[in-house]
Amino acid sequence: MNNNGTFRSLISYNYRVWAGGAIVSNVGTWMQRTAQDWLVLTKLTNHNATAVGIVMALQFGPQLLLLPLTGFAADHFDRRKLLFATQIAMGVLALGMGILTVTGLVQLWHVYVFAFLLGCVSAFDSPARQTFVSELVAEANMSNAVALNSTSFNAARMIGPAIAGILIAAIGSGGVFLINAASFAAVIGSLCLLRVEELRPRTRAAHAKGSLAEGFRYVWRRPDLKAILFMVFLIGTFGLNFPIFISTMSVSIFHGGADQYGMLSSIMAVGSVTGALLSARRAKPQISVLLAGAAIFGFGFLLAAAMPNYWLFGLTLVLLGVSAQTFNTTSNSMIQLTTEPEMRGRVMAILLAVALGGTPLGAPVVGWVADTFGPRWALAIGAASGIVAALIGIRYLVRHRGLRVYIDAGRFRYSIDAASQVAAQHLAGAQVTLPASGRRD
Repeated sequence: MNNNGTFRSLISYNYRVWAGGAIVSNVGTWMQRTAQDWLVLTKLTNHNATAVGIVMALQFGPQLLLLPLTGFAADHFDRRKLLFATQIAMGVLALGMGILTVTGLVQLWHVYVFAFLLGCVSAFDSPARQTFVSELVAEANMSNAVALNSTSFNAARMIGPAIAGILIAAIGSGGVFLINAASFAAVIGSLCLLRVEELRPRTRAAHAKGSLAEGFRYVWRRPDLKAILFMVFLIGTFGLNFPIFISTMSVSIFHGGADQYGMLSSIMAVGSVTGALLSARRAKPQISVLLAGAAIFGFGFLLAAAMPNYWLFGLTLVLLGVSAQTFNTTSNSMIQLTTEPEMRGRVMAILLAVALGGTPLGAPVVGWVADTFGPRWALAIGAASGIVAALIGIRYLVRHRGLRVYIDAGRFRYSIDAASQVAAQHLAGAQVTLPASGRRD
């Protein structure tokens, strides 16, 4: 296998085993997400997008509420054992939700409770799972492994909703929940099959009071991390509410059924997989790629809001999938690669809290806008999130990289002063040579 290829992390036995279990579990997770949204939107409410937003808020809010504990756990506990516990707990929750739904006892408040409990478990699972990758591959392949993880997640996102759309019609949402519960056996089995002696355990932080506060102080001293986190907050809070965007457009505008909703989610995942594979090919994440991803994300939403029919809307979802995944994978890789190993768990917990913790604010707002003004206006909120995030990235480049942009005789030019060398080297984690004063037409 090519040591510099797109799939180079698969050289590692442990990574291959982990990736194999993860793809099965991820397919089940996306099946459940699709079934859950459809259950709330069409069975437990009369197309109430606000209710879908509340479910999302409850599911992702714990990322922020439990931040003092989740980052500590990822940095101080054995991540493999922690993942055993979280994966088993999520499987049990899926089983419980499936039993309630199959027996016809499920009510909207049940979905709220299970979404919150799942969010609590996921809050511990996510930073541990993200940072566990660093124990499976060599440091040189970490960026590639992060991108391949995203590829796996989004390949599942492509497969899961399409399967769910068919199964919802055949066996109902409850059956889909039960299938997801069974899928957790794959990732639990992969954890059992890992060669523990070949893991690459990283330096763990010493037990001390104020560990999380030190994580925030560390981020505050890093203008690059602050800029990335602000961008992630905007897009995560107001842009990554695709269950609301896609379900409301499918049901209210295009009058589709469960199969069409699942197909739209899968179409978007085609773009997400493409974006993740493109990220996997890059040797190093670049802030210019992050900036482009945010800008295209914003303009993609404007296109989506204007689309007159189902298939043209689906095409814009491919563009949104590529840009969203490029942004997410690049931000994740940049933060992991430029953070000291002993701080990585806490900083990743902060990243995930920022990315998902804003959902309790953004999802209900987006749902209310969709209910009150229509789904197309909700898409405009997503557009604003991407465009403003891109402006924050430009502001960082201007203030901390010495970027100067101007127009001279109709030609676009920029210059980068010598002080930006240090920032570029620190951000990229490698030696970068820039001229003391560069200019490009």
